[in-house]
Amino acid sequence: MSESSITPEELTLLIEQTYRVEDEFNELKASYGHLQNTVERVVEFLPNAIWILNNDENIFLQNSRAKSLGKLLELLESKNSDYEVEFKSRFYLIKSSSYKDKVMLSATDITEQKRKENLATMGQMAAHLSHEIRNPIGSISLLSSTLKKRVIPENIPIVEEIQKSVARIDRIIKATLMFSKGVVTNMSQFKWKELQEELLTVVGYYGHTKEISFIFPKQNFTLNADKDLLEMLFSNFLTNAIDAIELGDNEDGVVEIIHKCDDEFHKFYIYDSGINIENKKNLFEAFKSTKIKGNGLGLVLSRQIAVAHGGSVELLDKDKKCFEIKIKI
Repeated sequence: MSESSITPEELTLLIEQTYRVEDEFNELKASYGHLQNTVERVVEFLPNAIWILNNDENIFLQNSRAKSLGKLLELLESKNSDYEVEFKSRFYLIKSSSYKDKVMLSATDITEQKRKENLATMGQMAAHLSHEIRNPIGSISLLSSTLKKRVIPENIPIVEEIQKSVARIDRIIKATLMFSKGVVTNMSQFKWKELQEELLTVVGYYGHTKEISFIFPKQNFTLNADKDLLEMLFSNFLTNAIDAIELGDNEDGVVEIIHKCDDEFHKFYIYDSGINIENKKNLFEAFKSTKIKGNGLGLVLSRQIAVAHGGSVELLDKDKKCFEIKIKI
């Protein structure tokens, strides 16, 4: 037997070692697979889009959010500083980091955060302007009342137009200040007819050229709510309805408020025969009006007022323009 020959005992030992190495390799492979699966699950669990790139900028790993924003990756830069990118009308905060031969990029959707920041800024500016405007508007209102008593009858309609314009500006100021400060209710009991009389006064001051019929609930039910706030809420819908009818082709129109009640809510349904609503997705978006002469706060505040009363405002029928207003009993 030569010195290089392997004994049966050595061969057996070699085979056993080979099996052990193979087992260890399989265990290591399984551990790596488990680790990779865990990493992928963690990356998938993250709320932002994640890309992990190789040196050649090819994708090594990405989550489903990153896959849905594939084209966004083409706009990103591999730099170690935070920056913002606009993509398809949304804003993303981009962060990057590198380790050895890998670069990780993350994109967090901050559209809603920026919207709230912009709204807060706009609200503050609007509130400041409203305070500045309120004093001269008060003077104009007082002087126009005095002027109406002194002018010749032929000029009274001109003074009344001034008063209507002042009343409109005053409503805008009130809405702006309320939006900036928030809705606070002062609850008391009152009858619907009391609120209806005030709504008719608002309608009377709101100029319109067409013959419009206003149909109100006939029942004189009791409400436990903030009457001033509900006046603002319903006034917004009534003036919107007037504007919609004015823009239509018909020479007349109808605005109807229907009241229903259950054990939990007063439910009001408001219809009008005016033109259809455009940009329905912006209906309850602050400072985004669906009307040419709107300020974009009416429906936003109406919903906030309803919510402050434990209720809601919803567009039920987009074709017939049926709004439902719920006020908690």
